[in-house]
Amino acid sequence: MNNNPGIIKRIFSSIWRVLTFTRSVVLNLVFFILLFSFIGVILSSGEEQVTVPEKTALVLNLVGDVVEQKREVDPMEAFLSEAMEQQDDKPEVLLTDIIDVISKAKKDDRVEILVLQLQGLNRAGLTKLQDIAAALEDFKSSGKQIIALGDQFSQDQYYLASTANDIWLNPQGFMLLDGYGRYNMYFKSALEKLAINQHIFRVGTFKSAVEPFIRDDMSDAAKKANKLWLADLWMQYKEDVAARRGFGVDNFDENIDNLVAKFSAADSSFAQYALKNNWVDQLKSRQEMRSELIELVGENKKGDSYNHIGYKNYIAATSSSIEESAELAEKSHDKVAIIVAKGTILDGTQKPGTIGGDSTAKLLRKARNNDDVKAVVLRVDSPGGSAYASEIIRQEVELLKKAGKPVVASMGTYAASGGYWISAPADKIYAAPSTITGSIGIFGMMMTFEDTLSKMGIYTDGVGTTDIAGFSPTQALTPGMANLFQLSINRGYQEFIQLVATNRDMTLEEVDAIAQGRVWSGKKAKELGLVDELGNLTDAVVAAATLAKLEQYDTLLIEKEQSSRNKIMQQLLGQSSTLVSLFSANEEKIAIDLATNSVNSKPLSQFITMMKNEFGLMNQFNDPQGRYTLCVACGAN
Repeated sequence: MNNNPGIIKRIFSSIWRVLTFTRSVVLNLVFFILLFSFIGVILSSGEEQVTVPEKTALVLNLVGDVVEQKREVDPMEAFLSEAMEQQDDKPEVLLTDIIDVISKAKKDDRVEILVLQLQGLNRAGLTKLQDIAAALEDFKSSGKQIIALGDQFSQDQYYLASTANDIWLNPQGFMLLDGYGRYNMYFKSALEKLAINQHIFRVGTFKSAVEPFIRDDMSDAAKKANKLWLADLWMQYKEDVAARRGFGVDNFDENIDNLVAKFSAADSSFAQYALKNNWVDQLKSRQEMRSELIELVGENKKGDSYNHIGYKNYIAATSSSIEESAELAEKSHDKVAIIVAKGTILDGTQKPGTIGGDSTAKLLRKARNNDDVKAVVLRVDSPGGSAYASEIIRQEVELLKKAGKPVVASMGTYAASGGYWISAPADKIYAAPSTITGSIGIFGMMMTFEDTLSKMGIYTDGVGTTDIAGFSPTQALTPGMANLFQLSINRGYQEFIQLVATNRDMTLEEVDAIAQGRVWSGKKAKELGLVDELGNLTDAVVAAATLAKLEQYDTLLIEKEQSSRNKIMQQLLGQSSTLVSLFSANEEKIAIDLATNSVNSKPLSQFITMMKNEFGLMNQFNDPQGRYTLCVACGAN
């Protein structure tokens, strides 16, 4: 008996030694990776450099979602993933990086053509696509050619491809434009079978965020509202593409019978269908594409492909040029600050890629306290979220205005519900014609599980000193508590329409008529008085500078500061990752050997993703009062 404590102690000591040894091995491994990376950077600094070849093609090989702000990723994890050639399961590319690269390439005499390799592009949203397309059209104004090539084109990919002088599709390729739609999964019957009780509190005829949990189908009101803004976006898409390709909007086959007839006439080949109906210019195999590009810009040093540089390497090669440093030195001290509010709005401090009430308010406060900042552009790309967090951000916008610093809201793909709440107090609101905005409404929702638990023989009971003591999801919601929650939601809606009325110079009745949770396109929102002008981020910056009466100014991106540790890691590993990409064959492959990224190729993973999206957002909800201004219907699919 007396030996037991000693045995247990020895067992735990052995386990601890194993853990300590494992930890030491891992830490030493990380250290040596860093050390060799650093040595590699130093040794290579005088030898291999990322340079832009003469007479080259810039390959815009976009992979992942186009975003206004990237989510926060640990620099070490990012480096190791790249070094080991592990694919990021959610890759992202910054919109500003794409536009800056295209703008630089336009003026760069070394770049002769631009190649659009869009096979890896996932989601972008029409607003971001329009911004990129405008930059591509500007590139062509220099007289340089754009060539788009692919094994297939999704709808988003084709929108950008349509800007090209020449579109090449593989003879075995695929292309089909299926329009915009909004389809949800509905869980009412499933929840009833599980005996889960829903308690919904909302204001707004069109506030359909909670419909998936209380219906088995989309309501007529939601269908009517969704059809309007979806049709608006689809018409913009069709008109843009048709104008570039030189045909009418009737070339889009929206009727299945017309599509089948044309497809049959093209020998049931998607590639031939695309060619015969002027969607693409030529059908070429990969080798034919490669040979044609070699004729245009010559062979690369290896002699196995055409002379080209990928856009990431182009950024690395041009971002620290002497010319840019001289330009920066001459710039004015007066700043127009840009603060990006991207993602779902949640309470508290959140990482980049999600809007935190406290963290975004802190950025706005930083702009207010910076004497060099004379005006602020709040770039909003959000479907909304927590009403409380939205209000915290709105209050900071008001304080900026009181400090004499004009604020201009620039709406991205979305600025709906809570996204509109934080935009409303701005001195001016800019939206793209395709921005999804409005959704002025509010809701609350909770589930109780008393019936589910009773089926398993589990019950909750007890006593309390008040009627609300012991409130729990394991008990039925009393009528009194339900009334309390609904009154709170009603008050939230009144606050929402009041702040819109105050800031948009409208009556409460006028706001209520266009609110009720209804979604509008940016184009329609301007007609209704919800936005001031149609334009992009650049237009908003100019407007902010004009309001601040600035003739000479610079832009300043205010974002969350990295920790000292992350800064050092970023600087060290950033250089190393450039070398990794320089010495790897990935960019050579990406230029012609196209990876398949078909949305329809993985139906099971697509279904799982849909389920995660439906319930994952609910798990994030953290509003202190349980009140949400969120546009769930805002995504077109």
